[in-house]
Amino acid sequence: MFVLGVDPGLTRCGYGAVARDGRGLRAVRAGILTTDVAAPLPERLAELQAGLRALMAELAPAAVAVERVFFQVNARTAMSVGQASGLALAEASARGCEVVEYSANEVKRAVAGFGGAPKEQVQRMVQAQLGLAQRPHPPDAADALALALCHHATAPLRARLAAAKARS
Repeated sequence: MFVLGVDPGLTRCGYGAVARDGRGLRAVRAGILTTDVAAPLPERLAELQAGLRALMAELAPAAVAVERVFFQVNARTAMSVGQASGLALAEASARGCEVVEYSANEVKRAVAGFGGAPKEQVQRMVQAQLGLAQRPHPPDAADALALALCHHATAPLRARLAAAKARS
């Protein structure tokens, strides 16, 4: 299975692609998409949408895992993260990908074993699980890789639950 994780943000949108093959899990690509903070909002959204569309067309993931917007202290930040998240969800759905959302706590629990794990611990676990020479950087890309790992960890159970539900 090939999963693209997306850590949504309007200024910095992290992405991380993880494949499962005969050798296990491996990082395929990770990075960030950025927009110019001085540009008008509609232009920034269009730029991010184009970047996400191109990324998904190039990588052709089977599934896209997006961090669920749960809570933000700053309302402006929450709005821009929500808009970026919506773009990622819509682009993935339009491509016919399986689309899933995970909260930050769900990702931390799946990757580090503890829903309250600090970012540094999650980065170390991403590094270890993917056999990377160093911790993934920038943090947005590390979070996106963690999202992809979370989906790889939870997808089999999700599939079994869906099959059981369909049978009943």
